[in-house]
Amino acid sequence: MKNRILLFFLLITSLLNAQAFRNYSNEFLNIGVDAGALGMSKSVVATTNNVNAIYWNPAGLVGIQDYQGSLMHASYFAGIANYNHAAFAMPIDKESAIGISLIRFGVDDILNTTELIDSQGNIDYNRISLFSAADYAFNIAYARNLIFKDVKFGVNAKIVRRIIGEFASSWGFGFDAGIQFERNDWHFGVMVRDITTTFNSWAINEEEYNKIKDAIPGENQELPQSTEITKPKLQVGVAREWRIGRFFNLLSEVDLNVRFAKTNDIFSSKYASIDPAAGFQLDYDKIVYLRAGIGNFQYITEFDNSKSMSLQPNFGVGFNYRGIQVDYALTNIGSVGNALYSNIFSITFDYNFLRP
Repeated sequence: MKNRILLFFLLITSLLNAQAFRNYSNEFLNIGVDAGALGMSKSVVATTNNVNAIYWNPAGLVGIQDYQGSLMHASYFAGIANYNHAAFAMPIDKESAIGISLIRFGVDDILNTTELIDSQGNIDYNRISLFSAADYAFNIAYARNLIFKDVKFGVNAKIVRRIIGEFASSWGFGFDAGIQFERNDWHFGVMVRDITTTFNSWAINEEEYNKIKDAIPGENQELPQSTEITKPKLQVGVAREWRIGRFFNLLSEVDLNVRFAKTNDIFSSKYASIDPAAGFQLDYDKIVYLRAGIGNFQYITEFDNSKSMSLQPNFGVGFNYRGIQVDYALTNIGSVGNALYSNIFSITFDYNFLRP
């Protein structure tokens, strides 16, 4: 109960500090989808080629040959929050494809204690209610081959809906765009998220806001700004495939994740910060997969103001049978330093498994 009350105030504080041109905004969209990709530390920008490319790099949708669907579920913070993803994609013709996806990241059954104490100063537990804080993103993506056969281009339009109970809600809209290039066994990819910036407009319930504005003396006295603008982020990847013997294949990829802001990333300046990541995938005849990755290199400031380096290893396995692929990853889906690792499961299915 204490944890949920604390989380409630953290959510409200986060909202009340909202400003335009945020370095961190719509962060739930940075968690990622697909246990296979997360097992490789999200190093898939250059090689993603199935329905989950809607998220990672829409250019990869050109790689699908039939109807495809994907589902994923993960628990966050020991089950307090839930992260769900569903997607569907299909080819339009031999040169292009389209896909849609839905992401929900939410904390449900949060205790609303704003009316716990009545006007006479009496505590009445019957006045406690529950609410949810949930973020939604609906994406529609289109991809096609360009003039050259080995060059693919994709764009993703997203609508973002964020709700904090009856306190506040917002609508947002933005675009992502990506390119992939293949030559022999080499793969290259570039993905720009929020390429036009993503704009979120908040509507704040003043009646509910007035109930909490005096919760912390001297704070939260004025209504916050009602707009957020998410800055673009750049991802660049290069990958190579190797054939090992008759049945084994090895895929390795290195990505650079760039934010145009000063952060705690391993390479950081006032103009941009770079967080490298690397992933590996070994498969047996495209049936059984073993994955590993490392990323999220961050400088952590200790209590004595000294700095230390942290990193995040990830592991995963997968199994593919007749177009049905089940993947598992052991990873920290929220990329929040020393938080507990998470177990993530996803399933990707190809419609051809139903065909005779």
